[in-house]
Amino acid sequence: MSGLVDQHVDKFIAHHDDPHSERFASWIAEKFGDGMPWTEERRTRPRRQMRFGHEVIDVAHDRSSAHFAAWHSPKREPHKWGEHLKPEDARVWMRLHFWAARETGMFRHQAFMDYYVRFIGHFISIYSGKSPPFTRESARWSEDPKNIEQYLAAGNVMSDLIDKPLDQALAELPHEERLYTGSRHPNLSWPYELGQ
Repeated sequence: MSGLVDQHVDKFIAHHDDPHSERFASWIAEKFGDGMPWTEERRTRPRRQMRFGHEVIDVAHDRSSAHFAAWHSPKREPHKWGEHLKPEDARVWMRLHFWAARETGMFRHQAFMDYYVRFIGHFISIYSGKSPPFTRESARWSEDPKNIEQYLAAGNVMSDLIDKPLDQALAELPHEERLYTGSRHPNLSWPYELGQ
């Protein structure tokens, strides 16, 4: 997976010199209680500016401004410019992320894998509220070498999900994975139901 450039995700990345993967790894380490590496790096992070029309805005100095920059990346199609992440965007990212997790050995332990997939299922909802039902499917996708082969053969494009209507994509999931209630619902569903 090293050096891979996904054709879909790349449209959100205005500058490849931003250390997104290192920042994300630091954020995860911090969330897991390993000090404050993400917070410390953020305090000294150089500001990057992007022009949006007649306005110049500081971006990538925190999570919100980095995602704002991604939504407004000049590489995005004009009709999608400024749109927040959609389920297909989150699904591509999750599939790639879980593939990388498998390659680095993060998923060797089943209990950790289950916890981590739930962790991503929770946080992906912040960026795309309709995406959590696809988290487990994304983890399964990353497990099958045939999926990886098809993806690479298609030129690093997940043609099985790009531009697929949400209702159709949900209908392809196992019935028990289609529901997502969020973390504040009185009848919690996955990924929160363990505490009930």
